[in-house]
Amino acid sequence: MAKAFASQGDTSEKNISFTEIGAGIWAFTAEGDPNSGVIIGDDSVMIIEAQATPRLANKVIEKVREITDKPISHVALTHYHAVRVLGASAFGADQILMSDSARAMVVERGQEDWDSEFQRFPRLFEGHESIPGLTWPTTTFSRSMTVYLGQRRVELMHLGRAHTAGDIVIQVPDQNVMFTGDIVEYHSACYCGDGHFRDWGQTLDAIRAFEVDAIAPGRGDALIGPEMVNKAIESTRDFVRSTYQPAAKVAAKGGSLKDAWNEVRAVCDPKFSDFAIYEHCLPFNVARAYDEARGIDTPRIWTAQRDLAMWEALQN
Repeated sequence: MAKAFASQGDTSEKNISFTEIGAGIWAFTAEGDPNSGVIIGDDSVMIIEAQATPRLANKVIEKVREITDKPISHVALTHYHAVRVLGASAFGADQILMSDSARAMVVERGQEDWDSEFQRFPRLFEGHESIPGLTWPTTTFSRSMTVYLGQRRVELMHLGRAHTAGDIVIQVPDQNVMFTGDIVEYHSACYCGDGHFRDWGQTLDAIRAFEVDAIAPGRGDALIGPEMVNKAIESTRDFVRSTYQPAAKVAAKGGSLKDAWNEVRAVCDPKFSDFAIYEHCLPFNVARAYDEARGIDTPRIWTAQRDLAMWEALQN
């Protein structure tokens, strides 16, 4: 029998940090767990990323209530993954915002993703009984959307495929800061199991072109200052490239998934083995890189059963 996923043994609570990255703009981070964000407007608050359960969402709400009593009017979700969206009901927001593509993925694979992630990462789904069901947006958009929180302008943009096909970023121009979701990570592995490796670098270029002063990444510490921002962008780029290129070489030679696993480990282990959730992400990253290199453009849907079959094949 194959050994358990690395994430199944991750049972320790993470220390939460709540960092102001611009006036009235905060990053909620937790040692490599999924981050959230807070944008305070004149009369209300926008939350970025809803966490995996209402239980975890309430930890974000506790931090929000330490700094403001304004109502939460909007929740913006950068993509469809269960660990990002299933806590949305806790916020009681009038508007839940996603890209058109992200909503389409909820339709196509939202339940399968929930079942898959629940199996992989049980700690993040403690209190799952309070999840009312899949999270559906009230408003979607194709390329860009502007939301005004009073006089504060917030820009939501789809800049290209990366972590998923439907990723968005959220920019607050008056403070020149951005929330990137899992397109950018800091000292945390990128989860690429639903990603688009060959597009990811161009999407990072599009983010870099904004020359923002701070970023709240998908995982890892808040990035404050252009030097830290650019370091994280380039580290993410290196991670994605270092995963894809060895797998692509194996695929080009007709090698197996297990061959790709071995080659990716040889390249990535020396550079990234101390990154948060590295061992958890690696099998899914290799499987997707191997698929994309063989011409499978749309990521295959992960199910709880497919997870286990893939993991067993890599262990044998």
